[in-house]
Amino acid sequence: MTATGRVSIVGAGPGDPELITVRALARIRSAEVLVYDRLVDPALVAEAPPTAERVFAGKARGFAALEQHEIEALLIARAYAGNHVVRLKGGDPYVFGRGGEEVASLVAAGIPVEVVPGVSSALAVPASAGIPVTHRELASSLTIVTGHEDPTKAEAAVDWDWLAASQARL
Repeated sequence: MTATGRVSIVGAGPGDPELITVRALARIRSAEVLVYDRLVDPALVAEAPPTAERVFAGKARGFAALEQHEIEALLIARAYAGNHVVRLKGGDPYVFGRGGEEVASLVAAGIPVEVVPGVSSALAVPASAGIPVTHRELASSLTIVTGHEDPTKAEAAVDWDWLAASQARL
């Protein structure tokens, strides 16, 4: 089967619609199918064309509108049908957003895919509060760690003891 459509995996930014990138907004406005997450502001969903199919794929602890494999199957099916599919994710698709999993599935299916980065809340929230995450005199490093590893992993990848003991030198 040959794909005639394409998928854009788009980061919506940290929640404020004014912080979305120009490229991300352009992709939303050109979507024929918009598959969006729970943390995406409704104002961004409204930017999709009125004719675009909108699919809520939100997740929260103990709830998933669609399971991950269902989201990936949906992206593939709509792209095979010839659509420009926009997968709109909160923050940045590659920062705790399963964007890597979705891209791998699309590539394996022969679907043309692009990733449009978004501003991660890991950086935007401190900046909005006036807190630099690095500062030459105060903080020389930044560590971003997931709070929820894949529960099917045989062994945790995060070494919490090492992280707690580590100290950046200024």
